[in-house]
Amino acid sequence: MPHTITVGHLIHQLQTVDPDLPAYFAVNPDWPYAHRIGRIVEITGTDGAVYIAENGQEGVLPPAARNQLDWASV
Repeated sequence: MPHTITVGHLIHQLQTVDPDLPAYFAVNPDWPYAHRIGRIVEITGTDGAVYIAENGQEGVLPPAARNQLDWASV
């Protein structure tokens, strides 16, 4: 996985999963919680980027998610 991914790369990855599933952030293997996704904003210009905001915690990541992320040993 590249250090920085593009919007196109993110869209491509998301197109391979069930579109009806809820989506969360998994942020930190030392604090393995699911975080709800908030607003998405685009900044244009030479420092342009897309930012996806966090919108609170949902709960602890399930073991299957931690295993897929290789966070099982944490």
